Amino acid sequence: MTSFGTRLRGYSTTALRVARVSGNVLALLARRVWAVLAPVLSVVSGTGWLVLLVVLVLGGVGLAFGWQEFVYVAVTLLGGLLVSVFFIFGRSAFAVQIELNPRRVVAGERALGQMDVTNRGSKKSSPSRFELPVGAGVAEFVIPSLDAGASHEELFAVPTHKRAVIVAGPAVSVRGDQLGLLRRTVRWTDPVELFVHPVTARLAPSAAGLIRDLEGEITKKITNNDISFHALRAYEPGDDRRYVHWRTSARTGQLMVRQFEETRRSQLTMMHSTDRSAYGSDEEFELAVSITASIGAQVLRDGTRLSVVSDTVPLRSLNATAFLDDMCRLAPIHSPYASARAFAREATLRLPPPSVAMFVTGSRVAPVEVRAVESLFGKEVNTIGFRAEFGAPSRVGRVSGLTLVTVGALSDLPRLMGRVR
Repeated sequence: MTSFGTRLRGYSTTALRVARVSGNVLALLARRVWAVLAPVLSVVSGTGWLVLLVVLVLGGVGLAFGWQEFVYVAVTLLGGLLVSVFFIFGRSAFAVQIELNPRRVVAGERALGQMDVTNRGSKKSSPSRFELPVGAGVAEFVIPSLDAGASHEELFAVPTHKRAVIVAGPAVSVRGDQLGLLRRTVRWTDPVELFVHPVTARLAPSAAGLIRDLEGEITKKITNNDISFHALRAYEPGDDRRYVHWRTSARTGQLMVRQFEETRRSQLTMMHSTDRSAYGSDEEFELAVSITASIGAQVLRDGTRLSVVSDTVPLRSLNATAFLDDMCRLAPIHSPYASARAFAREATLRLPPPSVAMFVTGSRVAPVEVRAVESLFGKEVNTIGFRAEFGAPSRVGRVSGLTLVTVGALSDLPRLMGRVR
């Protein structure tokens, strides 16, 4: 009995191995077959598959019931599919280039694009049809016959009425029949990005002065490395020997090191909420984006260090151009954070300590929630809240010591910033 059970288990193991090997072989064979068939099947459009389905249904029904009319329609449609095969053959040698001028615009400004097609072949090319995705739309161009080495250019307008990153391309040539049953495309370029920057208000240098005014102020925080001398204390292991006060050490017989009062360095941290529930409308969200963009761009132009975070990712702040490029990508989302305070705490956890912190949000966030954000920072940090409330009277108020700025129109921002201190 034991020998029989052993043999049975051996047979089962062998069968499993055979099944596993067979499955792997079949999967490999299926992948290779699909690699061969995929390029062929990809030329059949959605309309083509629909026509093929109709051919099979009508042909099957016609043959089964002897309905000659159905068979005639099926044969006619199948003939149309076979004829359309001849339209997808052909080869072209093009050099295609897409240019956007300019690459960066402010929302509402005019932007133009140009597609240059050059025949790199040694023979004259046949007329070709090109498609160029531009944002959510697709531009179609008919390129005439080109002699060897000849070029043709097409101009197109780019819609820039709202802030966005608009992708133009890739440009593809299309071969196919007029009914759209079969369609073969060849990609000639990579996508090109056009940055539509948010509308900003040009702020006076006094806006950045709010931050620079704190530069060099002495705080009550004690540090081992600064310029404002505070006191002497006994040396501890790990102290930098550059700050040993040798004269006092010689007099007391004990190593003494200098302590300093920390001086402020200009560092602005901006927290921009992209939580959809914080805003009453799309116009309000765009107003908040313009507020952050206006302040951040001015601060960077004035050479002040800046850190900007949103609910999703931190924004680049090396220079004003990179910062505004990233502002183009902001979109309202359902925030993963439970509250505005939770967002501010997690997003600024690894940032350098700020001298000024700004929180930008919408009208649906209560002032008490903005006040909760202020509690994350020390008393020596100047915290300012901005609430975008589209169409409301603009004003500067105080909430338990917090400066809260309500902005109803972007044109009011320069005046409001002049009153913030």
